Order: sequence, then structure tokens, then C-alpha cells
Amino acid sequence: MTSPKNKKGSSSWFICENCKCNITQSDTELHLTDCPPTNRTHNFVLNEVLYGTVDLKPTEEIKGLTLHDYNNMVFLSQSVIQLCEFSIGEHALVSDDSHAYALCVWPTSEKTLTSVLFTKRGLERTFEINSKVKVEKFDHNQKPAQQIILKPLTNSNIEFTHDARMRIHKAHLNHFLTKGNRVTVLYFGTFLIFEVIDITFKPAANLDEQFEDISLAPQFFQVVENTSWSIFRSESDYRQKTENALLRIGGLEKEIAEIKDIVNVALGKTKAISQSLISHGALLYGSPGTGKTMIVNALVNEVGAHTVKITNIMSDDDVETTFNEALKRAPSLIMIDDVDTLCPSRNSRIGDFEKKFVNSLLNFFDRINSSNSKVFVIAASNKPDSIDLSFRRCGRFDREIEIPTPNQFGRYNILSKLLNGVPHTLSENDLREIANVTHGFVGSDLVSLCSQAGLHATVSKCNRLGLESLRFALTRVNPSAMREVQIEVPNVKWSDIGGQADLKLILRQAVEWPIKHPESFVRLGISPPRGVLMFGPPGCSKTMIAKALATESGLNFLSIKGPELFSKWVGESERAVREVFRKARQVAPSVIFFDEIDALGSERSSGSNTSVQERVLAQLLTELDGVTPLGDVTVLAATNRPDKIDKALLRPGRLDRIVFVPLPDSDTRREIFKLKIGKMPVVNVDFEKLVNSTEGYSGAEVNAVCHEAAMKALEENLEAKTVEMRHFVSALELVTPRTPMSLLNIYKDYLK
Repeated sequence: MTSPKNKKGSSSWFICENCKCNITQSDTELHLTDCPPTNRTHNFVLNEVLYGTVDLKPTEEIKGLTLHDYNNMVFLSQSVIQLCEFSIGEHALVSDDSHAYALCVWPTSEKTLTSVLFTKRGLERTFEINSKVKVEKFDHNQKPAQQIILKPLTNSNIEFTHDARMRIHKAHLNHFLTKGNRVTVLYFGTFLIFEVIDITFKPAANLDEQFEDISLAPQFFQVVENTSWSIFRSESDYRQKTENALLRIGGLEKEIAEIKDIVNVALGKTKAISQSLISHGALLYGSPGTGKTMIVNALVNEVGAHTVKITNIMSDDDVETTFNEALKRAPSLIMIDDVDTLCPSRNSRIGDFEKKFVNSLLNFFDRINSSNSKVFVIAASNKPDSIDLSFRRCGRFDREIEIPTPNQFGRYNILSKLLNGVPHTLSENDLREIANVTHGFVGSDLVSLCSQAGLHATVSKCNRLGLESLRFALTRVNPSAMREVQIEVPNVKWSDIGGQADLKLILRQAVEWPIKHPESFVRLGISPPRGVLMFGPPGCSKTMIAKALATESGLNFLSIKGPELFSKWVGESERAVREVFRKARQVAPSVIFFDEIDALGSERSSGSNTSVQERVLAQLLTELDGVTPLGDVTVLAATNRPDKIDKALLRPGRLDRIVFVPLPDSDTRREIFKLKIGKMPVVNVDFEKLVNSTEGYSGAEVNAVCHEAAMKALEENLEAKTVEMRHFVSALELVTPRTPMSLLNIYKDYLK
């Protein structure tokens, strides 16, 4: 063996003439029994690679270095640095059989010549003491990382905000990372450790570069200014969100495709015809639970750009920093959830933060539009009309995309994807049945429905989810799309209404047929009726028939009393009418029932003054036959005074079918008596006498006769168990027909 001389002239290393290893003086005897070294019985340097042992470096202060840089270094003896031809401060590759790190080299005089030293914090995230590692040159020509995905190994209950991600980014800027590496950061006095579970990068442009990317060795990527960071609680959470996240969203294929096209053009992933035609902002609006936030989160994983979410808990400085970072690290995607709370209309009373945020966002839009930066702002809102109007124009949120309440086909799609992978016994027809009866259910409601059904199946000790469990869940889960408006759930059936066979048929033709048999109307080239007006004396079951129609047809039923839409505030009454129709379209197929519509749609005067009532009527006419189609919404109206209703409301295309609901004839009265008396314990009652004695009675008055007869029986004896004919005779003396002849004459004249 020959020995190189160190600077002091003493012999520190020996070179083995057989294997060319550089061995320290203390390891020469061990090397004689292990040459060339295969069992790693000692440390050595071979071909400019150190095969050393990990050890702890005592803490010492190095001027000009931050504590984080100090903990991300590997400390080597000066002679090893010379033998391996490392440069102080450059990255070297330190690895064992399972891990590899790119760390900065720094000289030390501690321990033995072949020790590989780390600080205590450095060891917590790299190797164990006494581990056998090798240290070699590192190829600094690495691809830049687009996005680095982390999972916390400590303090996973902390809320990792944008500020936490920015601290990690600044601490690791220009560092090199690979999957499996651990990164650390001091966050509000807490030392946090994360593991890199994935790194995304820009794909190779040509085939030669793609082959270069294929390697069994760990592939490192450099943290650059544009690198974005995401933190997931676990690796399974990340996989669940990234594996075709957009494809797992059901019922919104058209909307998702439109959003992806806009974002890809704005971020430069799809080439635009002209830079001036690029949109830099979009607003997603719709009811809560329809999937707006889910689409935005799934989009983040698709675009692979720097992303940040703005919330109302951020400070003014954080907002400005976020905007500046987005411009610096473009392509960037900025998400704003519930934008109506951050950018409310300036006509309303708003706080200082909202005022500053509105100005900051307006200025930011001007900056990205003037510089054509690859930045896109996507916002979501449940109340788009509450957003400041300055944002709803070209150059700001110039694309507004509605995320609708799913129809029956969308609900079937959502249910299919929700139950994919869930053990169940449901056929395609079973899913379609559930989709057909879940009117007004948004995506989150269907998630809750499946969850409730799964719980029922578990409690029932069923191994698979079945139709019975879903039907049970339907009784427990209410559709959220209906919560903003009063939805009545009638429990009246056709069998509860005596007679009126012709009227029942007409209503079924107008309401049920267009929804259940739309192909028949298309085949004959006609449009189904839009509305039905029922008129007749009070107490002839007009309202009850409307409820029975909703129950039997399985439709959502919105009951509106005419006067309740009026407000003393200017414009509020018209807005109330618009809201009723908007909600009805949202929960379609549905029935809007206007009771006492003469109070709402009375005939307009010839004067020039426009009353609130006339403005409401104009709004009602617009909704019935305006630009926005009614869709699967049927309007049902009832009145006692059809002669008072404006003629414009009754023309074809609005309230098409006008149906007279007369006083019940003898057959109808007989059915009403049978229905009512069938629920009472009666003795020796002459039905025919009762029918003949109630000529001119309304249905409500016939019911009143039965009720009064029962009260007469109780007057005689509180312990009475039956109602007799004499009680009905007494009741007939008290309950008399109250429909005036003048009103009946009005109906006759109107029918003519």
C-alpha cells in the first residue's frame, strides 16, 4: 500500500494497490481480510465515492447560514471532500439501500475521517445513526418540479394553510427532492415533518427525452419559483383525489368539459387563437351541494399548476402576497369559494376587509389582463346576484357557468358512481327508480342518501346494500334544493276525494301526461299545457284536488297563497315571484299551486299608475311565457272569481286549460258521504235521504254535516259510541248551503 500525504505531512490515508480503495490508517488491517470490500466491514473511498457511517454532529453555529440550511447539510471531513472532489456548498447524493437525499456538503473536523455527520434535526428526517451510506457526486441537471405532494408525519391535526405551504416553499427553494424524502419546517414554534408522496413535472417533449426519464434510480426534481405544494392527510386521500377525480363526478360532464377548456387555454396548456381572446376568470354558481367546490378541487389535480385558495380569514397582506406569488409562479390557479361574502355588492354595508379585497381583486384582474399572464381565477357562489356587479363583466368573471340541480338522468349517473365499488344488489332499474323519485336532490343529498342506506344495511346485518335500505333512507334524507322555499308534502289521494271523475282526468292530462309520456306529445307535434285554472264555488275541493294531484303524480308541490307574495318594499314582490319560479325549475318536475289567484292576477286598470299588484301580474306573465322556459313545471291555479282575473293570464300558452269545479251533484255527494261516514260508527243512516237533502251543498258543507252530526251525538252523551240518523237530521238544520245564487249566476255567465 502507498500512503498520500495530508497538508501537515502525516499519513492519513492508504491506497490499496489491489482494489484502488482509499482506506484510513485505522482500517488497514480490516481491509486485508475484505479486499475488495464486499461486506462493508470498514469505510473507504473508491472512484470518488465515500462509503461511510452516519453519526451525529454536535451543534455549532455557522455564520451566514439559517437554522433550516444547517439542518439540511451533510458534514464531511476535508480530506474526503478532496478525495471525492466535492465543492463546499454544492449538493451531493447521500443514499443507503432504501433512501436517497441530495444534501449540501460542508466541511467538519468532528469524528473520524469517514464519518457522515448530520445534525439532530437532520437525522430525524434522513438516516439512523450507524447506518451504512454512500456519498457521491450529484447530477445538478434535474427537471423542475411542478407540484410536490406531502403528507404530515407529525402534528397531522394542524390546519395547513397557504402560509404553511409558503414557509415550506421558501425553506426548500432550489433544493432537490425525490419521492420518499422527508422535509421539515418550523411552523409557529412547532417542528413539522412531512413525507414527499408524489412529484409532478412537465412531461418530456420528445421521445429521446422520454427514454432518459426512464430510470430505476430515484428521480430528483428541483424546487423552483413556480413549484406548488399540496398537503394531504394520508396517501390514500391523495390517491382518491387524483385518480380521475373529475371522472368520478357524476351528472356534470358538459359543465366540467367547458371549465377544463377555459382553464387549459388560460394556463397555456391549449394554444389560443389570440391572446386578447383569453378569459382569465370564471364564476361557478348554483345551489349548495351541487358540486362547485368538488369540481374546483378536482381541477387542481388535473392542471398541475401553482394553486392557492383565498378565504375570508386571510389578512390584507396575505391577499396581496398571494396575488404577487400567483403572477411570479405562473401558470397559477386561484380559487375563491363563497365569493359573494368576499365581494358583496357595494350598495350593501360591507366591512373594511371586503372593500380592500374588492379593490385588490379588481386591480389583479387588470394586471393579468394587461400582461396576458397565465393566471386563472375561478370562483364559486350560491348567490351570484349578491356579487358586486363590477366583477360580472368582460375581463373579470366573464364566464358564468351554472352548476345545476341534477335531473333524473344526472341523479342516476351520480348514484351509479357513488355505488361503484360498494357491494350491493341493486339492478339498473332499481337505480333508475331511486333517481326518478329523488326530485330536488343535489349531489351532496345523494351522498347522504347512500350513507344513510349503508347505515341501515349495516344495522340490519345485511352484507350488501339493497333497494329496501335506499327506500328507508328516502324517508330520512330531505332534498336541500327545496329548503329555501316552503315545499308542501301532501298526503291526499284521489280516493280521498269523492266524485269529480272528469276533473281528475283533465288534471292528469295536463300534469301527469307531459311528464310521464313526453314522447306522445312530440309524436303529435304539440306542446303540453302550461297551466290549469280551476274555478268554482268555495268548498268544492279545488285545493284538495291540487294536493291529490301532487301526491298521486309524485311531483314536488309548491303552494302559494296569492296575497303572501306582496311586500311593501319596492321590487320585493316581483322578486318573490321570480324566486318561486326559479325554485320550481330547480326542483322540477314540480307543480306551483296558486290559491286565490284573483288576488294576484286581477284585471289591470286603464289608468297610467302602475300598482304593486299590476307589477306582480306583469312578472307572473313573464314567467309563464317569457324567455326562460318553464320546463317540467306546471302551474295550477284556483279562484272563486274568474271574472276578476286579467284576460292576458288566461290566453293559450299561459293558463291553457280552464276547468269549472261545480257544486257536487248527487253522485258526488253520495261518494263524499260514503267516504266520510265510512270512518264513523253509524247506525240506521239513510244515505239516499242525506244525498237528496243536501242539494246545493258544497263538498265542504257535506263534510260539515257529518262533523256536526257527530257533535250532536256527543252533546247527548259524551260516552256515545254511534251516530244515528236523527243526529244527521239535526245537523242538516244547522248546516245550510251558503253559496249565493248571484255567484252561481256569475259562473253561468262566465261559462257562456
